[in-house]
Amino acid sequence: MFSSSEIADKAKIQPIAKIAKKLGIQSDEYKLFGEHIAKIDLKILDRIKNRPKGKYILVTAITPTHFGEGKTTTAIGLSMALNRMGKLTTCCLRQASTGPVFGIKGAATGSGYSQILPAEELNLHFTGDIHAVGLAHNLCAAYLYNALWRGNKLNIDHQKIYWRRVVDVSDRFLRNIKTGFGSTHDGFPSDSGFDITVASEVMAILALSRNYADLRERLAKIHLADTHSGRPITPLDIKVNGAMAVILKDAKKPNLVQTLENTPCFVHTGPFGNIAHGSSSILADEIALPLSDFVVTESGFGVDLGAEKFFDIKCHYSGLKPDCAVVVASIRALKMHSGRFDGMSSRELDPCLEREDLAVLEEGLCNLKKQIENVHIFGVPAVVAINRFNSDTEKELALVIEKAKEFGARDCVVSEVWLKGSKGGLELASAVIKAADEKSEFKPLYSLESSIKEKIKTIATKIYGARSVEYTRGADEKIALFTQHGWARLPICMAKTHLSLSDAPHIKGAPRDFILPVRDIRAAVGAGFLLPLCGTIQTMPGLPRSPRGEKMDIDDAGNIKGLL
Repeated sequence: MFSSSEIADKAKIQPIAKIAKKLGIQSDEYKLFGEHIAKIDLKILDRIKNRPKGKYILVTAITPTHFGEGKTTTAIGLSMALNRMGKLTTCCLRQASTGPVFGIKGAATGSGYSQILPAEELNLHFTGDIHAVGLAHNLCAAYLYNALWRGNKLNIDHQKIYWRRVVDVSDRFLRNIKTGFGSTHDGFPSDSGFDITVASEVMAILALSRNYADLRERLAKIHLADTHSGRPITPLDIKVNGAMAVILKDAKKPNLVQTLENTPCFVHTGPFGNIAHGSSSILADEIALPLSDFVVTESGFGVDLGAEKFFDIKCHYSGLKPDCAVVVASIRALKMHSGRFDGMSSRELDPCLEREDLAVLEEGLCNLKKQIENVHIFGVPAVVAINRFNSDTEKELALVIEKAKEFGARDCVVSEVWLKGSKGGLELASAVIKAADEKSEFKPLYSLESSIKEKIKTIATKIYGARSVEYTRGADEKIALFTQHGWARLPICMAKTHLSLSDAPHIKGAPRDFILPVRDIRAAVGAGFLLPLCGTIQTMPGLPRSPRGEKMDIDDAGNIKGLL
């Protein structure tokens, strides 16, 4: 078996102009970014707006482990398999953040024979969209502090500045910092901090805005700080929203690439699923759907995080309704959800996970049951895809298939797209086609008319399995303030560990009747949601003991090693 890097090197990648033509994108509707990447001009929307839309398929997962369950690999493989079956299909994915690429999670372009290309560019700087988000965000911070230093004519309360800075690197030492030391010409000391760029509200705005007008309007609404009298300060107040929009002009255009088997793929925006809403851009989907029979997209982490936000935030602002959800699971992850294994933070696979053990597997199936239930809460049919590994036995696969159907999944099939590409996903594609032909009765989880706390409690109790929610005094004060500002009708974007249905990463399976702690809440008014911070979740990740970047280098000819 070749490595993912070797497979990518041997791929017969086509000129991106040929991929665009396959989708019916005209030559004046895209701009080449090299031979294998193109940016799509937003004017295409006017030409295709009245066309019927293809089927809309979401790929999500059980609660993941540190090893990854192959959700992106499955989404790519499913799109290729649907194309092999004669369904013109487009895949829509998020761009990789360099934080995880050089940290613990690694590349975000799939693996094995189910990858998108060009992989190296996609996992590094790509078309510069993430850099544009970081520049726009930090420019806003510079303008905000400049307004303070230049006499503070807006009467900004420097104790109530909420806009932090961003960088696309995992660095825990930047979470909380003090700025402005030096002479009076260097500003004045103040408390601040950094978030990772993909957690920026600017990234969420880029992903959720429909066009340039919507982009400008959302940027102008960002809640940066409060005045001494309690009035919110926005980029419009400090006259930076226009400059931010200028920086994001080209980043607003979706990027077109391809899979190993030349299936079209839009890679656009990259919000995290545990600390942001975790879905690729609305624009990419709106362009792909009228051009395709099927559009396969994914959401970050498990159903409880990315999928819930996809349904309640992305679908709310796009008006799009999913036809089917694919829940990806692996045998080893389900065994870990039995709760019998220690060292959950280690990337070393316990040998017991690779031995047949039906009793342990059955104990961990409670997580799959809960995540299927979570999909059904939204009225969407669920298909389970078992991402097969070499150690999986026929008895273990049969048990998961039997139980998944018993839990209410429309079907449960084995996926081997990592090993066989599209040929390994034909059974999954067939199951998805059948499920998507059924009537989806999609509905949101909560009413926007509910109070902030009512919405948070609904997510915590119905999706996570909590008994109740506990708030710090600071969170209570913020909720009262946001309600006073008229922001109570915004959707909720929960920031929570992705490794558990609860707020505690070490608690596996399907915990019940726990108390969910909310320590703080932020207002992402421009993006259009409120962001409760649960437990110890951080908006700036840290590096692991052995970051993946340690194994990366280039050779004398400039070839990258160790990235994929």
